[in-house]
Amino acid sequence: MKHSLLLAAAAVTAMASLGSATPAAAQDRYCLQGRVWGYPGNCQFASYAQCLASASGTNAYCAINPRYAYARRGRGYR
Repeated sequence: MKHSLLLAAAAVTAMASLGSATPAAAQDRYCLQGRVWGYPGNCQFASYAQCLASASGTNAYCAINPRYAYARRGRGYR
């Protein structure tokens, strides 16, 4: 019984992690920047709206993540 519960929990966890997998670049396109956050700041936002919601009411602003903006392109980019 104990093994079947652990196996079921592991299966649910594995399916949830595979189903919500997104590329790392898509997860951190925008950074919350300001005096408190520094540069590049808190870069955990997938959308500009998410970043603006976190910046609301603070002395911070949102900008594109430099790692995302200057990431190397695939083959053929020059």
